[in-house]
Amino acid sequence: MTQERWHQHQFRVRYEETDQMGVVYHANYLTWFEIGRTELIRELGYPYRRIEEKGLLLPLVEAEIKFKKPARYDDLVCVNTRVIDMSSVRLHFAYEIRRVSEEMMALTADSAAQPTGDLLVTGATHHVWVNPSWKPIRIEKEAPELWQLLAKYS
Repeated sequence: MTQERWHQHQFRVRYEETDQMGVVYHANYLTWFEIGRTELIRELGYPYRRIEEKGLLLPLVEAEIKFKKPARYDDLVCVNTRVIDMSSVRLHFAYEIRRVSEEMMALTADSAAQPTGDLLVTGATHHVWVNPSWKPIRIEKEAPELWQLLAKYS
């Protein structure tokens, strides 16, 4: 059985991301999901800017999120992202957000590594490929090089 391939993006929770209860405000986790997927695609050598310059859009059509434990100000966190399903018109990502230590951050720099640390949040997002008129497109025809890169990552 092959291991799942995760992209890992690490950062420290900023004060502005917390609420009056001292924990990360729930909507910020969706922003962190976006950071995870854009950095995954950037790592493939195809940043979102290039996608948009080609007239391709990837709107979110569904999001799932499960909160296990809260993240707090100044925590070190890692957003783990992977492609879980794709077709010519859709793309689905899975996420795990974990609290990590300084030592773990150094060890988890490898994007093929399995997620480690204290599990805080799991989730998934579902997207569709469209043109600027919001008509569905087939990504393997519009951007075959991107299709091939994503297929290798899934």
